[in-house]
Amino acid sequence: MNDALTALALTCTLKPSPAPSSSDLIAGQVLDELRGHGVAGDRVRVVDFDVRPGVKTDMGEGDQWPSIRSRILEADIVLLSTPTWLGHPSSIAQRVLERLDAELSETDAEGRPSMFGKVAAVAVVGNEDGAHKIVADCFQALDDIGFTVPAQGCTYWNAEAMTSTDYNDLDGPPEAVAETNRTLAANAAHLARLLKAHPYPPPG
Repeated sequence: MNDALTALALTCTLKPSPAPSSSDLIAGQVLDELRGHGVAGDRVRVVDFDVRPGVKTDMGEGDQWPSIRSRILEADIVLLSTPTWLGHPSSIAQRVLERLDAELSETDAEGRPSMFGKVAAVAVVGNEDGAHKIVADCFQALDDIGFTVPAQGCTYWNAEAMTSTDYNDLDGPPEAVAETNRTLAANAAHLARLLKAHPYPPPG
């Protein structure tokens, strides 16, 4: 069996490229850790695309979600990376989850929901509290959609309350964050290989 795996990080910063982004930075750090487990990865900065509001796989002319969706379908691991705004995930992250809601009606050749067999992880950054709540909300949505969540499948960084320091301003990840990134990557790769070798049974 081919045990090669791929990962896609959906960076949900509000900042278009090429502006520096803390969400994009931590996503890249997680992808670096995944490469150490034989997982090839890439990033998509979602704000750079015209992702229309809606809950269909294709919202019509001009909608660029289908090109992102095709990359999600090819990936074994999907990382949702979001900043914290007013204690919540970014509006871009929420739109990604809304568009993924369409997958509840999509199935593979065996009749399984289209995201069955894919692993989801979450990364959160911000200079305010709220990371645990954001992770909980994202995990619930991703689980509903059909992704599988690994043990300790999230990583996050929060600055001291009421400061202006961004993750992007640091010289490197704090050791606690680096260790959490390593654990996330190891567990996500392990779970993805298990699911690839032993897929969920088809319905019925």
